[in-house]
Amino acid sequence: MTLSRILRLPKGLHLPTLALTMALGVAGGFGARAVHLPLPMLLGSLLAVAAAALAGLRPFRRLPQCPTGLRLFFVPIIGVAIGGNFTPQILLEARLWWPSLVALCLFIPTAHLLGYRALKAIGRLDPITTFFGTAPGGLTETVLMGEEAGADVAMLTMLQFLRLILTIIVVPLGFTIATGHAVGSAGGASLVGAHTLGAADWGWILGAAALGLVLGRASRLPAGMITGPIIVSAAMHLSGLSDASPPLWSIMATQIVIGTSLGVRFAGMPLGRLVLALRLAIVNVLIFIALAAIFAYSLAGFVNEPVAAVFLAFAPGGLTEMSLIALSLQMSVIYVTAHHVLRILLAVAIARVFAGCVAR
Repeated sequence: MTLSRILRLPKGLHLPTLALTMALGVAGGFGARAVHLPLPMLLGSLLAVAAAALAGLRPFRRLPQCPTGLRLFFVPIIGVAIGGNFTPQILLEARLWWPSLVALCLFIPTAHLLGYRALKAIGRLDPITTFFGTAPGGLTETVLMGEEAGADVAMLTMLQFLRLILTIIVVPLGFTIATGHAVGSAGGASLVGAHTLGAADWGWILGAAALGLVLGRASRLPAGMITGPIIVSAAMHLSGLSDASPPLWSIMATQIVIGTSLGVRFAGMPLGRLVLALRLAIVNVLIFIALAAIFAYSLAGFVNEPVAAVFLAFAPGGLTEMSLIALSLQMSVIYVTAHHVLRILLAVAIARVFAGCVAR
């Protein structure tokens, strides 16, 4: 298998343009860190690359580029870091999480219904595109299902993508305002072991990441790129085989790759359509976040977790991105991750079950 196929490199990929795009992402990350933005490596790289893409910047006469396949080499590291938080104590605490896991089964259809009704009332899109565009999870799956049902795929993709982007931006900013200081500036430093990593430690980390990636993709786990490494890393740490955790620089590098790969999605978007999608996505995300806050304040006392952790568990962002925020906030990342795995499963299942009703 060639490197191009492993990385899913598009035929039009231009390596100098990719290098310049990544350099812009790195500069944006460190620039955001310098001005104390929350979650700086992720948000800074995303905003810098997105701004360049929307401005029509064309290095070497090409739009900014970053193949999604690059995430395969970085996102599993986050899974290994999350898995390193599994301890016998965490497993005991997990027994207290059932009220919020059950509540999530109510949250997902309620959030989807309210978002759908709100965007339908605005009346700018057809019902199928509106329905799949307001699903609170499963970006890839809902876009594929929407395409099969006859949705406007370009608008549907923008709505789902902007839901993810807006949540990534709003949630850290909200925590920063609430706490009075920039959150996530350490990028997950709390997970880094105090000892220097040796060759054996790196072997365990990279082995868990690779095996977990294969396991996650082969078993078709939701967000398998990260959930597979979480499972393998958790087994590794619980069994005592190793206590190694990925170093801080690898967490920061992963944030930059994720932010850059999200930012390039804005390249070539028609401005008028983007503005419409942004307006609709803002309405949708505000509904989701308000509902998540209500559930968080209602449930925190029943699950032995702080309100912030419960809110983050219900926030409508991506599993990887929300887990990164949980890592940076040094809160119960296992709790947050478990809920987002269930959120994806529920969102996709509900969208599949009720799509026929909307079509009729």
